[in-house]
Amino acid sequence: MPMPKPDAIDLSERLQKTMSLVLLATVPGALTLMWFYGWGVVINWLLSASMALAVEAVVLKLRQQPLQSSLSDGSALVSATLLALALPPYSPWWLTLAASGFALLFGKHLFGGVGKNPFNPAMLGYAMVLVSFPQHMNHWPAPHGLNLVGGLQEIFGFSFSSDGQPDAWAQATALDALRINKSLTIDELFARNPSFGTFGGRGAEWLNLAFLAGGVFLLQQRVFTWHAPVGMLGSLFVISLLCWNGSGSDSNGSPLFHLLTGASMLGAFFIATEPVSGPKSPFARLLFGIGVGLITYLIRTWGGYPDGVAFAVLLMNLGVPALERIESLKSLRGKAS
Repeated sequence: MPMPKPDAIDLSERLQKTMSLVLLATVPGALTLMWFYGWGVVINWLLSASMALAVEAVVLKLRQQPLQSSLSDGSALVSATLLALALPPYSPWWLTLAASGFALLFGKHLFGGVGKNPFNPAMLGYAMVLVSFPQHMNHWPAPHGLNLVGGLQEIFGFSFSSDGQPDAWAQATALDALRINKSLTIDELFARNPSFGTFGGRGAEWLNLAFLAGGVFLLQQRVFTWHAPVGMLGSLFVISLLCWNGSGSDSNGSPLFHLLTGASMLGAFFIATEPVSGPKSPFARLLFGIGVGLITYLIRTWGGYPDGVAFAVLLMNLGVPALERIESLKSLRGKAS
């Protein structure tokens, strides 16, 4: 068996270090998510990680590639972790396994493995189950919800009652409640609806701040540059400010609400910054982030889904060649002048 080249070893070590830093940066968000929603977060992660590593091992075995070095790079575990953090806690076990398996198989290995995927694997798995099982995906438990025994029952037992509706512990998210609201003012929604907190979704405010802290850590470690996160959060802030029509019943929510609700910070710092499926040049990454923020707001406000981060990222993944082309034209014009 030939020895790997030194540059291949260096690349593998850099990839492993990067993935380790990303996993470390998810810890504040994961702990916050567990504080509000309990053991379902841990069970989600165990199911997602187990399926991702199993799919990774089987595909590598079929391709006759070394298992130890490929499994240890951490890329499959990162995709599984981000997917588990995005899924509703206490999702049925089969939904989590399906999302994770689809993410690794169709989001990564179908295109040749690590470094070759044109789409974000975690968001591809998330979008698949969101489209296929919207009823399961649009209901989250109330903060400080089920205990371990109740969580195991929800995940591995019967999550739905005989009439097909979620059990009493499930509730719509703040984004979903705002989107379907027709009569209550914003102040009334925050006062009456348990999904709302002080500035955004109940619990989601602290969760977004925790992912913001993890994202700042990754920026400090130079895992990625500022362009995609600033582009996404900046465009989300600007468009929500321009479309903000006060606190009436037809309000679309304030900029602070949109920044601190849903998967805004997770999307900005952990999803939109994925290096393989995103642009390589700085200006293209900035445009990519701007596009993700704008599409996220459009889907949240006028689309059929409460949060649009996954679809926004996947749609912008399709536009990466065009964004890189814009960067190339910009560089040529700079040289010509």
